[in-house]
Amino acid sequence: QVQLVESGGGLVQAGGSLRLSCAASRNAFSMYAMGWFRQAPGKGRDFVAASSWSGSVTIYEDSVKGRFTISRDNAKNTVYLQANSLKPEDTAVYYCAARSGSVYGLRQPQGVDFWGQGALVTVSS
Repeated sequence: QVQLVESGGGLVQAGGSLRLSCAASRNAFSMYAMGWFRQAPGKGRDFVAASSWSGSVTIYEDSVKGRFTISRDNAKNTVYLQANSLKPEDTAVYYCAARSGSVYGLRQPQGVDFWGQGALVTVSS
C-alpha cells in the first residue's frame, strides 16, 4: 500500500503559478511511475501529466504542454507539478497517482494503483 498526500493547492489569479507536491509513504517510491490527474466540477477525472520512475520519461496532456512541468525527487519520495500561466479552465481538484507499471499506463484512471486525496486549485479570472 502506498499513501499519497498532496499539498500546495489554493487560489491563484489567471496568469499566475503554483506548485503542487505529493509525498509518498513508501521507500519504494522510486519503483513507481507517478502522475497527476484533475477533476473539474461535474466532469470526469482527466490525465494531466506523468513521470517514469527515473524521471527520464515525462508525458503531458495537450492543453498543459509548455505550461506545466512534472518532476520528482526520489530521495524525498516526492513528485511535483509546477503549473505556470494558469487559466480559469485549469480550476479543478488535482489528484496525485502512482502506478507500479509503465508510465504510459498512467494516461488513464484505470491504470492507477494508488490515489491521493486531492488538492483544490482555483484560478480566478
